[in-house]
Amino acid sequence: MLGAILVPIVILIIVGAVILATMYIVPQQRAYVIERLGKFNRISHPGFHVRIPFIEQIAGKVDLRTCQAVLMIDAKTKDNVTVQMEIAVQYCVDTSGAVQPNGTMNPRHGGIYRAFYILSDAEAQMKSYIADSLRSSVPKYSIDEVYDKKDEIAEDVKGTIGNAMVQYGYIVVSTLITNIKLPADVQDAMNEINTAQRKKEAAQSLADANKIQLVTEATAQAEAARQVGIGIANQRKAIAEGINASLESIRQSGVSVQEANLLFMYTQWADMMGEFARSGNASTVVLPSDFGESQSMFAQILAAKEVK
Repeated sequence: MLGAILVPIVILIIVGAVILATMYIVPQQRAYVIERLGKFNRISHPGFHVRIPFIEQIAGKVDLRTCQAVLMIDAKTKDNVTVQMEIAVQYCVDTSGAVQPNGTMNPRHGGIYRAFYILSDAEAQMKSYIADSLRSSVPKYSIDEVYDKKDEIAEDVKGTIGNAMVQYGYIVVSTLITNIKLPADVQDAMNEINTAQRKKEAAQSLADANKIQLVTEATAQAEAARQVGIGIANQRKAIAEGINASLESIRQSGVSVQEANLLFMYTQWADMMGEFARSGNASTVVLPSDFGESQSMFAQILAAKEVK
């Protein structure tokens, strides 16, 4: 009785397993390589598929997304400096198929087929091509030019490995030189050169600033002196005009020209002496060159008084 129940259950399990084995689902951005009795049969793209159990099997799963490989390559520059360059390579499997003369697609000549069957290690192969390309390109440049033209070098590398990898079913999307490492002694020397250059530029800038300051101060002093000269000239002109007006007034009062000049000189002398007296700190005594002139001065004072 128990055996009669177990046999159908076992049969159902086996049939269910076989049916499940016939079905498979390919995820998005994937491709499955299907082999029949060990020989390539077809490529299954995303979606639901059926295969012959035990006859057909999934030989491999190819990732169609863009991948990145970071490779470290050594190269020698034109000035004999060995640099280590870090290169990031973005690549993907070529999903296009090969069109036959009759217009049909032959998957055996497509990129997925070549990527799966021809090349076992894509990154190792790309590293070999990149190393060869860099060791041909970098020796053309000095160490400073390598930094300045790293984008051009990366484009050269992309062209070289792109043409080589397409035969293996891979498309090189881009190559980027993300880092350039120098030997410690070379890096220290370059830092010292850059520091000396910056100090030189700073000293030159400081000297230019001092020069501008001196020129500005000299220009300001010259302008100040010019303005002072204009002021003095205007002052003297005003004094001359005032003296001329005073002399004219004195002459109009009936005093002779000589007497008017003497009176004006005395007035100036008296004002000067009064200014000395008002200051309170004057220690200068102003006397005529001889006392004979002093007697003449007093006579002129009396004459001026009589005229008034």
